[in-house]
Amino acid sequence: QVHLVESGGGLVQAGGSLRLSCAASGSIRSINSMGWYRQAPGKQRELVAQITSGNTTYYADSVKGRFTISRDNAKNTVYLQMNSLKPEDTAVYYCNVDVVLMPVYSYEYWGQGTQVTVSS
Repeated sequence: QVHLVESGGGLVQAGGSLRLSCAASGSIRSINSMGWYRQAPGKQRELVAQITSGNTTYYADSVKGRFTISRDNAKNTVYLQMNSLKPEDTAVYYCNVDVVLMPVYSYEYWGQGTQVTVSS
């Protein structure tokens, strides 16, 4: 059993910053990729940023240069530092963690979601 706990969402004015955290706990052998998705009302969930076990990162074009993803393997935690926030960043943000449960088996877990609201 693996549990993800997200924190750090909230209301911020345009141009402000927020830092999201997602901590994984439970029966974890190791973690492959960790990422953040978001879903705005009436829109599909989209990948915002991802970081591999080798610390290779990917960012959606819309957040490049403004968001930074990082991970702390000792704490099984992934972070998303969001700077220069825009109203269009408003969404529910979900973390996604690919957990290795057995030597040749991994499973993707989702966080409960945290609301980020950016006012203009």
